Order: sequence, then structure tokens, then C-alpha cells
Amino acid sequence: MLRSYRRPLPLLALAVAALPALALPAVPAGAVTYGTPTITLSAGYLSGAVGATGDPTVTVTVAQSGAGASSLTVAASASTSSSVARTGDVTVSGTGAARTLAVAAQGVGYTDLTVKVTGLGGKTATRTLHYAASAAVRNPAVTRYFTGSSDASAAVDAGGGYIVVGDDESNTLRLYNRADSGAPVRTWDFSTALGVSKEIDIEAATRVGDTIYWTGSLGNNKDGKLRPDRDTVFATKVTGSGADTQLTLVGSYRSLREDLIAWDSANGDRYGFAAGAAEGQAPKQIDGFNVEGLEFAPGSDSTAYIGFRAPLTPAVTGGRALLVPVTNFTSLVNGSASHATIGQPIELDLGGLSIRDLRRNSLGQYLIVAGSWAAEDNSAPYALYRWNGQPGSAPVKLLDLPTGDAGAWEAVPDVPNLDVPGARAQLITDCGSADLYNDATEAKDLTHPEWKKSRSVWFTLS
Repeated sequence: MLRSYRRPLPLLALAVAALPALALPAVPAGAVTYGTPTITLSAGYLSGAVGATGDPTVTVTVAQSGAGASSLTVAASASTSSSVARTGDVTVSGTGAARTLAVAAQGVGYTDLTVKVTGLGGKTATRTLHYAASAAVRNPAVTRYFTGSSDASAAVDAGGGYIVVGDDESNTLRLYNRADSGAPVRTWDFSTALGVSKEIDIEAATRVGDTIYWTGSLGNNKDGKLRPDRDTVFATKVTGSGADTQLTLVGSYRSLREDLIAWDSANGDRYGFAAGAAEGQAPKQIDGFNVEGLEFAPGSDSTAYIGFRAPLTPAVTGGRALLVPVTNFTSLVNGSASHATIGQPIELDLGGLSIRDLRRNSLGQYLIVAGSWAAEDNSAPYALYRWNGQPGSAPVKLLDLPTGDAGAWEAVPDVPNLDVPGARAQLITDCGSADLYNDATEAKDLTHPEWKKSRSVWFTLS
């Protein structure tokens, strides 16, 4: 009888034969695999302020293949300077694909914040947010910061809670939500259409109906060099309002400086315009030539007051501020007049200060932002005056503006009814000369526009 015989397998072969069942369990059909998360920031640079209310924020957009956005977490994982902002000072709100990131500054300076998204499967990704914090200011609850530029110099109401702001370091006009800190929602630059290649040095603006009028300083640059592009007045038509505001260029005039100088020369050089505007003369001297105010006369949409930062009259300490009426102002800009006609000048006692802005409401009430002819910052007094716009009528001081925080008071977008108790006005500073981050760099020279900012403050006037 034959026997079947099976040779025993070596122990090693048995072990190998058993391995697939032990180490490689079957993968269920349709199992999910997770990709590496993605993360993007709406801005790589962000500015805040110590103790601020409503600082600008950044939108963080995240995603991961195989996972819903709500299952991803976002947080700051590192800071290069905890004295400026710690990881715990970064808050991220929202649960969808787009989150809102805010930073509460601890101190003045710069830090790089690592923003990390953690997805399913333990996979992560990071981005760097370059953050800068400026110093705390008084009254932070009514303070906001308009970023993208530090040199706000003129502003007008656009309706719906928005304002259009001019800049004396560029020709860009910017539309801001006046209640929030942050970047402009829209910008315009009409340099090409105006035929200018250098800065207009926009210093003043006013609105009548659907038209905003803008003017350059009409003066030399700070070194006394002639800059013809600063002798520009132009008009923009407004369509829409609020966040939907649009501007189009509708006219310009390039000889108001010459007209003013010729008028003064024909009247005995009463104000010394020719000497103050001569090549080699800096504009911001007590006897210089520099315009910073523009507003229409009471009841008029053709006669505009040109407000001078310099000269004072007489050009001595304690001199009066000067307004010169241009009676055919709108005709100059729309091209129907070839030269300005000048009315009787108005001299105002502003306590030795000059015009930094001028604004009228529909009731004929004026606010005058008064400041030093010299100061580029907060190193000299500033005050806010009420006036009725009538020659011979004295302005009345409403309040001395605080000078303990950075920035020169430059603009008032609109005027409330000054007879209503508790009336408030928003004033905006030019912070271009300020060292915002304690690094000996003027704000206008900062590398990143997101770190540049002007400050606005609401003041109760009664």
C-alpha cells in the first residue's frame, strides 16, 4: 500500500507565507485618502495698533482634498517677536473655507506670524503673515486706520458711509469705509489722462452735487524746486454711492498758480505770492506759497475759496490765515474760462494758525482745520474752528485738537449740523512723517503699502 508523503515546509517559508495576511490587511473599497491642505492669505502684510478697536483683518482661505472645510483648523503656531504679538494674540473666526484672522498687538514693532492649517490625517500647511504694530492712541474706540497710504491730505463724503481720500505723495484717490479700519475698496489714478508724470501733491477737495473738485498745493516741492504738475486743479464726476462709488475725470485746469501770482503782483504784491513761489523757496514757510483748503462760498457753486497754509498775513508769528475767492472756479475746470477771476481776499484770525482744510455743509456752516504753516507732524498746535463763510465774520474755536499721537490733522470729509447737541465730525491725519513702528522710518517710506496708514478720529463738537 502506497503512502502519500508531504515534505514539511521550512519554518522561514511558513513565516513568509503568513506575512501578507498579518501586515497587509485588505483596504476597503472606496476608502478616503486626504491630500495636503492648502492655505492662502488675502494679504501677506498687516498693520495694527496697541489697544486698537476694529483693527484690519486678513482673510485666510483653506481647503483639503477629501475633507470638508469645516473639519480644518487654523491657528497661529509661531511668532518671531512675542513682545509685539504672541500666538495667543491671534484669533481666527469662522468655520468654512474662508476664515477671518485678527491680531491684538502687545507692543510696537514687527513680527512674523506663522499661520497653520491642520487637516484630516494630521496633514498641515503654513503661511507667513508679516505684522507691524503702532503705538496706542487716546480714544481708540473712535479711532480707525485707513491703510494703503500714510499721506491722507483731502477727503470728501461719498455717501453710504464711505469717503474718497486724496494723497499728497501720489495721485491715487482711494475709497474707504469710514467706519472701519482697513484697505481701500477701490482706487483711481487719473495721471495719464491729466498729462502729469509726477505727484500733483493733492491737498484739498470739495464736492458740489455729483462733482468733486481737487487741487494740488500749487507750490514748489520741499527743496524749493518748481514742480508744474502741482499746479493742477481737476474735477471728477461721481456715479453711485457708498461701496459702489465710481469716479470719472471731467475736466482740469493747469494755471491757477500763475493767475494768483499775477493777481497779487497787480495789487502791489500784498501777499508776496511771487516771492514766496519763486524757484528756490520752500513752500511751507511763514511767507511761502502753499494751498491746502478748497471750498465754495456760501450759497455758491461757482465761487471757491482757496485756503492758504502759507503765507500768513502779515507773514509774522500771530499773522492771520488767508482765503482768496476765485469767482469763476467751475468755469476754469470745465474749460469755459481761460483765466481765473479773483475776488476780495479774506483774512481770518485763527490764533496764528493757517488753513489745513476747509469744509461747508448744506446749511452754510463751515469747519476749518487750523494748523501750523510749518509742522509736518503733531509737533505744533492744531485747532478746529466754526465759521459762517461770510467776509468780516470771525471764526469761533470749537476745540484744540490733540497732538500727543502721531500724525498731522489734514482733512475733514463733511460737516454735521453744528447746532445739534452731540454733533460729531471725523478728522483724518497725514501720518507720512510719523515713525509708526519705532524703526526710524517715516511711514511714507515704508516698503509695504499695507503698513502705511492714516488715522481718523471722531470728535464731539458741542
